[in-house]
Amino acid sequence: MGSADSKLNFRKAVIQLTTKTQPVEATDNAFWDQFWADTATSVQDVFALVPAAEIRAVREESPSNLATLCYKAVEKLVQGAESGCHTEKERQIVLNCCRLLTRILPYIFEDPDWRGFFWSTVPGAGRGGDTAEDIHSIDSCEYIWEAGVGFAHSPQPNYIHDLNRTELLKLLLTCFSEAMYLPPSSDSSNTNPWVQFFCSTENRHALPLFTSLLNVVCAYDPVGYGIPYNHLLFSDYREPLVEEAAQVLIVTLDYDSSTSSSPTVDGTTTGTAMDDVDPPGPDNLFVNYLSRIHREEDFQFILKGVARLLSNPLVQTYLPNSAKKIQFHQELLVLFWKLCDFNKKFLFFVLKSSDVLDILVPILYFLNDARADQSRVGLMHIGVFILLLLSGERNFGVRLNKPYSVRVPMDIPVFTGTHADLLIIVFHKIITSGHQRLQPLFDCLLTIVVNGNSNLVYAVIRKRNVFHQLANLPTDSQSIQKGLQRKKKTPEPISRTNSQDGVSMEGSRPAAPAEPGTLKTSLVATPGIDKLTEKSQVSEDGTMRSLEPEASQLSPEGNPPAALSDGEPWSGEASHSRRERRRLSSASSSGQWTPTPDWVMSWKSKLPLQTIMRLLQVLVPQVEKICIDKGLTDESEILKFLQHGTLVGLLPVPHPILIRKYQANSGTAMWFRTYMWGVIYLRNVDPPIWYDTDVKLFEIQRV
Repeated sequence: MGSADSKLNFRKAVIQLTTKTQPVEATDNAFWDQFWADTATSVQDVFALVPAAEIRAVREESPSNLATLCYKAVEKLVQGAESGCHTEKERQIVLNCCRLLTRILPYIFEDPDWRGFFWSTVPGAGRGGDTAEDIHSIDSCEYIWEAGVGFAHSPQPNYIHDLNRTELLKLLLTCFSEAMYLPPSSDSSNTNPWVQFFCSTENRHALPLFTSLLNVVCAYDPVGYGIPYNHLLFSDYREPLVEEAAQVLIVTLDYDSSTSSSPTVDGTTTGTAMDDVDPPGPDNLFVNYLSRIHREEDFQFILKGVARLLSNPLVQTYLPNSAKKIQFHQELLVLFWKLCDFNKKFLFFVLKSSDVLDILVPILYFLNDARADQSRVGLMHIGVFILLLLSGERNFGVRLNKPYSVRVPMDIPVFTGTHADLLIIVFHKIITSGHQRLQPLFDCLLTIVVNGNSNLVYAVIRKRNVFHQLANLPTDSQSIQKGLQRKKKTPEPISRTNSQDGVSMEGSRPAAPAEPGTLKTSLVATPGIDKLTEKSQVSEDGTMRSLEPEASQLSPEGNPPAALSDGEPWSGEASHSRRERRRLSSASSSGQWTPTPDWVMSWKSKLPLQTIMRLLQVLVPQVEKICIDKGLTDESEILKFLQHGTLVGLLPVPHPILIRKYQANSGTAMWFRTYMWGVIYLRNVDPPIWYDTDVKLFEIQRV
């Protein structure tokens, strides 16, 4: 009865607030305390008892009351921080205020006139701070949540602390989500004020918070002692905390590194990843701390933790569904990307040993699993981006030569070979049996193979039928129709992507959010391979030198070409209109898109297969000849022949050896931002924090 009375009193307070036409004084504590004192409402109750329509009504009709409600709730949080919340009642008040603000903030952000509200000065009051002497004297680094980077002591597990931290992180994530209510923009000066403040020197707890978030994620082991069905017998309070920590961490690391280099007088940039003296760090302290991690034991802890979590969905057991499976692998992939992008020493450490394969195999699993699902195109892009980043380093090709012995549940042919074989097989399946929206990735996939250079030569020879098949793809109408008939036998999930078919969730007012997996978010156009990478040429002395971008890559107006393929254009209104014309011209009378011979030729002609096919033409007969002449059955002898051979004279002249390495750019940063917030939007369904709000960063569509 107590819980029911508490909900009833809370609902009455909400109704009073929405029906009052006159401003309620901030000093009327009896009225405002109804929202957080003497109530024990859960976050789900708050979302159910405070409807979206009523929040918008108060915002429009009684803005002063909504402003006072937010101010009083923040005031309670400040008082709780200063007092330390020694009593259960104080802790409950803080939690209730967190839940109420988590519910209200998205509706404040969706109105441009309200966005500056929390940064304005309230007469007679400040923002608050660590004024109490006992709180101010506390060294928060002693209270890091988990052992790991920079902290050796593992605190005693406390599920109450985990639950409370999860709720506070949800509120932080909601504060950071102001970015969702702004349209996509590649302007790097358009920073998120919440993230900027949280990651600045004004937050004296920035270091322990960063360390806590990173350690909580990397130390988490969902399987534990491996007891079957333990996740059904016991509640895991740590997983929600880990998921929220990962989301907060990737949002705070949303920093455009393409603008962070320190130019010298001659225009070059200072410092490399292996310099003894680190360059000046960015203003974002979280990025700064991440870029300065350098101890090998810290790198090992991070890599093992991320690899363990990414491999979790691949775990096979004799008993069905007996092992716990996590669902936040997309956040982990973004985090791994940030780690490699901001800390080159970590990237070198990853590639230094075969541990990189513990990252590679899960990524290939996700790519293969998502290739036919149009609602997971973002997952395909992030996986390919990571592999493109890794392939720019020579060691990546070396590591791929390790034999592939661990069998992962993938729908690929059984084979005996190396990880390079696995990579080529998965890439072949993506190109030949993925959906049409993956065309922009074809260049990236073959670039990854080519970047492997001589270390992948033998794998290319072994899988030569794959490349022959790609080079000889039929383009006539009859073959295309046969391919469509085969594809119809295996139904795939359909995602409506155009603005007429896509059902926007904005404006509708359902009673409950859609089921997980029934919504998808749109993404901005993906930058082409020429934007994603820079070319490096191997000179005669064996050193690498960067090549200037060719002027021919730009049109006379200085704009990038309209599209790398017919599937995904460069960003821009002109490119968008061209894509629409192409899409409509190839649509059938029923309104469904159908492939045409011209469409197949448009992307087939751009596949960078010339080098690979020339290599196969010359080397395959040589390898077959020595196998027959010497009766070779041992692959090591073949590898020795290839290692001591040379490619000089095999390739058309002139043909310098080129390696494409990922380069940071504002287009990719914007893509990551929309993808990251889209994932966070879809993952937070209990409670549905941003559901039914006027999001501008992306569109919400039904699958």
